[in-house]
Amino acid sequence: MTALSREDVAHVARLARLDISGEDLERYTDQLRAVLDHAKDLEAFDLESTPPTAHPFAAAAFLREDVVVECLDRDEVLAQAPAVEDDRFCVPQIIGDAP
Repeated sequence: MTALSREDVAHVARLARLDISGEDLERYTDQLRAVLDHAKDLEAFDLESTPPTAHPFAAAAFLREDVVVECLDRDEVLAQAPAVEDDRFCVPQIIGDAP
């Protein structure tokens, strides 16, 4: 592979309709070289036996079995609340008309 030149990056910038100054062109050339070098490093991995995936972890790893369990008794829970109104928790209003 031929080394990436400053002219190559200027050409790509023109194709993308980007107006890049000389100083920025030098910086972007170095950055694009680093990206392409990293991509070249990744090509060295043997991935023939690796199946394509949409996510690095199996989705089943995040799921648990759906089991029906007995829930808390409503009256017992409400009996422990500091304030109850119409069989529901009563909390101070935090949103309303501005004073």
